[in-house]
Amino acid sequence: MRLAERGMPFVVALVAIAVGYGLSVGLDGYFVYLGMSAVVAGISLLGLGVVTGSAGMISLCQLTFGAVGAWTVSALNKAQAPGGFLVWLLLGGLVAGVVGILVGLPALRLRGINLAVVTLGLAAATDLALVQLQFPGVAGGISVERPDAFADDRSYFLLAVVVLVLCCLAVYFLRRGRWGSAWQAVAFSERGTAAAGTSVRTSKLTAFAVSATLGGISGGLLTGQVGLAFPASFTAIQSLALYVLAIMSGAHLIDMAVFGAILWVGVPELLKRWGIPQDWGLVVFGVLGVQALASGGNLGTTVRHLWYRRSKKEPAKLDLAAETATVEPVSPGPPLLTVRGLSVNFGHVTALSSVDIVVPEHGVLGVIGPNGAGKSTLVDAISGFLPNADGAVELGGRPLTGSPSNRARAGLRRTFQQDRVPPGLTIGAYLKFLARRRLTAAEIGEALDFFGCPAARTPLSQVDVGARRLVEVVGNLLAKPRVLLLDEPAAGLPHEEHVAFGERLRQVPARFGVSVLLIEHDLDLVRSVCDTITVLDFGRVLASGPQAEVLADPAVLKAYMGEKELL
Repeated sequence: MRLAERGMPFVVALVAIAVGYGLSVGLDGYFVYLGMSAVVAGISLLGLGVVTGSAGMISLCQLTFGAVGAWTVSALNKAQAPGGFLVWLLLGGLVAGVVGILVGLPALRLRGINLAVVTLGLAAATDLALVQLQFPGVAGGISVERPDAFADDRSYFLLAVVVLVLCCLAVYFLRRGRWGSAWQAVAFSERGTAAAGTSVRTSKLTAFAVSATLGGISGGLLTGQVGLAFPASFTAIQSLALYVLAIMSGAHLIDMAVFGAILWVGVPELLKRWGIPQDWGLVVFGVLGVQALASGGNLGTTVRHLWYRRSKKEPAKLDLAAETATVEPVSPGPPLLTVRGLSVNFGHVTALSSVDIVVPEHGVLGVIGPNGAGKSTLVDAISGFLPNADGAVELGGRPLTGSPSNRARAGLRRTFQQDRVPPGLTIGAYLKFLARRRLTAAEIGEALDFFGCPAARTPLSQVDVGARRLVEVVGNLLAKPRVLLLDEPAAGLPHEEHVAFGERLRQVPARFGVSVLLIEHDLDLVRSVCDTITVLDFGRVLASGPQAEVLADPAVLKAYMGEKELL
């Protein structure tokens, strides 16, 4: 990343603080108060943007986390705990973060409407409990003490702006780091996330923790703004409205989280000035949210798509026509991946029956077979997605067991037939996520150029399907696994590009030091890449051995009879 790009977030942050200072000086007291409310809402929306927009989970209890932060600040203020308001504010966020992890535990098993019911139920239960218990200090009228330097509303507004800016910076760098990439990946495909060696469980819980921490900070700031915390500020219906606003605005984008906060405060204020009850603001947010959910988009992504269309940017495509420097081939070595007696049953249906295969070190093994032969089931079983499979899988002479993420970290990677590449990342960010190690710009550029992929700075949303498949291959190769399972990697490529891709795939063992198991329907590609082939038919090994012998086997020809490749 260039120096100017690294410093740009801090420049924007300084400009935002300067604008906040100007507003604190130039606005009258009432609008300063509204500004503080907008800042509080902005921090809460930032948190919702993490868990809903980035990680793709439904959370309808964001203001419950705010209540936890407000409760912590109020209790510490009542006890006159050391450290003062700023320390209490940070502690409130941390306590809320812990609560967020606990709330996030159901997300490990629940999705969609079920998770929504759980989180909304928690919000409603908290709402009722707060009405009965009240916040610490409320009964005695013990107001939360602001820091001396920020005692008046104008200076406190500036403090709130600084806190908002710091939260925005934290979210910005988290989203550009491994956590952020994992959130995007788990939202798009949990299987793809696990296959990359990343824990789906950890990804979901960190999203809830960060979201709740930001919610707790917003609740603590609100308590400092009004002096006393009241249950009416943290109701379940407001949490629901905030979620709808986050979906509608696209709060996973930092600028849209701030814009959504302005709407949160501005719409009720306009209604009041027009003589309309402010509760109608919730109706307005509801209508906008329904429209956003029905269209499957949001304001932030719509604006960005319009910008890309206006700039006439075409989807990035592959360039496999360019010549590449070849490397000396490496002779296959001893067995590296050994599969013995692998069987998979789905009820009374046998998908695999006592399958034996061997992938040699620095070798490329092709696995072919007619549709329904069990090829993808074989990859699922080897990579750990079918834990009930019988048989033994060894990598480098050691048993390969455990979850898909554990197997990936042990040196076994795979790709998928379906698109598992999260469109919210750039190519470079996705490669770093898959690689799970530090990559230099030169290393990324060289690998992308070798496979004719678009540049690292290209958003994956602007990349066509065929290019995304090869970007997935590149990322897994940069992880330097011992074995890579490729499940129809050429799907989505024009047939004329299959040969060029095959030439590059042939060099993978020598160039990247990775052995390959290739599943592919295009026999021209298989012939150009694989020295040895295993044929599956109805879940059994029909033939296995050198390419020429296997493809000339009458039983193989009969199994493929009618297949397009042999017509």
